[in-house]
Amino acid sequence: VQAHRLCPPRRAGSSLEPEERSMEPPAVPEEEEEEEEAVPLSVAPSPVGCQLFGYVGIEAVLDQMKIKTMKTGFEFNIMVVGQSGLGKSTMVNTLFKSKVSRKSSQPGQEERIPKTVQLQSITHVIEEKGVKMKLTVTDTPGFGDQINNENCWDPIIKYINEQYERYLREEILITRKRKIPDTRVHGCVYFVPPTGHWLRPLDLEFMRRLSKIVNVVPVIAKADTLTLEERAEFKQRIQEDLKTHAISVYPQEDFDQDPEDRALNDRIREKIPFAVVGADQEHQVNGKRVLGRKTKWGIIEVENPAHCEFPLLRDLLIRSHLQDLKDITHNVHYESYRVRRLNESNRPG
Repeated sequence: VQAHRLCPPRRAGSSLEPEERSMEPPAVPEEEEEEEEAVPLSVAPSPVGCQLFGYVGIEAVLDQMKIKTMKTGFEFNIMVVGQSGLGKSTMVNTLFKSKVSRKSSQPGQEERIPKTVQLQSITHVIEEKGVKMKLTVTDTPGFGDQINNENCWDPIIKYINEQYERYLREEILITRKRKIPDTRVHGCVYFVPPTGHWLRPLDLEFMRRLSKIVNVVPVIAKADTLTLEERAEFKQRIQEDLKTHAISVYPQEDFDQDPEDRALNDRIREKIPFAVVGADQEHQVNGKRVLGRKTKWGIIEVENPAHCEFPLLRDLLIRSHLQDLKDITHNVHYESYRVRRLNESNRPG
């Protein structure tokens, strides 16, 4: 009896209960029982944040992740696709400010246009401020260089699916590696010739097929051959072509998760395709060494936003969306391939 006096009475709809209860419940009239059953029990919402009274050290998790990443490094695989002479190798060298392209790794050899599309991959380990990155650059010599370019995208699609298949085989093993080697293509930079007109049927068909299995980023190659008016008009026509043919290039609008990401990606989508200029030689401008292309009327500075949109492409691929490229590759493109392959293997017969 004394315990019942010390405990507060229970309110209807409350989740709190007294620590000690009598063996027999108190008699409640039938009408009151019906009223209590009609009122749903309210569940106390979980607190969003909790005030700490002192330093715990939760923020040290970020330092642990940084130290672990710096020790193990990470992988990034990029593919460049386009006709010969559009500056694909130069653009890759400009992106990473080092000789990482296919052409620069084979000095003294005459480059010949292959009769069919041949994929060539080169892997380098580059390091910046203690962070190591295993970079794999895949080039596609021979793409679009023939008179008959029918199905010239088949070797590229086959190569991308082979990397998914290799990762899947390692993943389904009973005793698999702690870190599966990742050779999947995280981003495909497609070089559009600076014609100033509409996209060619080859460009449309390639991006339509490849955008379903990989992140495609279209760029206007050698944009210094176009005037500012021609560049703006050409970019608008490309955006209209992509919208008309329902081609979803990176960053895809369907994968924006929060309003901040959507606002940032909307600004990027307005600029796509980026009008870029590549250069791997430095020149003296106002007492500073800058990457650029030297002409009779001056130097085109590659990293100057007033001259071209190369800084936007570099920020998208490396500084702001590199991890997002890898996440979409794993969670969307690879996941759809994995589901399709497992469904095929589970079919009877």
